[in-house]
Amino acid sequence: MERHFELELEKLNKRITRMGNLVAMQIHETMDALIRVDSESAEVIIERDNQVDELDVKIDKLCQRIFALTQPVATDLRLIMASLKMNNDLERMGDHAVGIAKKIEGLSEFPGIVKELMIDELALLTEQTVKDVVNILNTRDTVLVKDIFEDAACIKERVHSVTAKILEEMTKKTDVIVVATNLLIILNLMERIAGYSMNIAESIIFLVEGKMVKHSGLYKDITPES
Repeated sequence: MERHFELELEKLNKRITRMGNLVAMQIHETMDALIRVDSESAEVIIERDNQVDELDVKIDKLCQRIFALTQPVATDLRLIMASLKMNNDLERMGDHAVGIAKKIEGLSEFPGIVKELMIDELALLTEQTVKDVVNILNTRDTVLVKDIFEDAACIKERVHSVTAKILEEMTKKTDVIVVATNLLIILNLMERIAGYSMNIAESIIFLVEGKMVKHSGLYKDITPES
């Protein structure tokens, strides 16, 4: 029974790692399509969304099975609890990547606006933040966690700055309302992706060190998305 339990935990570790890598790739492809305003690539991303959903279900069912058949304690229990939370956050990040992809076609009439507003730089920063948090998920190196919080805070600040510019333009030019609305949605989803990256960083600290850092003040003035 003990050997079976160890194998189930190993399987859980592998699946949550695979989920992180899959979502990181999905976000990379989405941000690349956004920067190039490539609606054809965006359509491919949308069509492949079921891969993340299917793995999400498998991880949830595996966690339920481990709970039902065993009585995990201490470190093992932390792994299962953290995996459930991270799996949910990763699935939401994947959903937001698809949400961004769905709005790319709406930018086709103003392809230069992404670079003009420096949304391309914001897209690269968002992608890098996700890549970094997935790296921490794979290595369990909590030393780098604070960088995730700082990058997410930077994304939030820059999103709000660009959002203000777009809203100002919307009041001046009625012909940009449609593209501006699409950009506002994209920016909001980027900020949420950054927020979920922070949540995952918190879960990794809990998994490795057994510390609950949410609302603890450890990362002052940086509040994760709920």
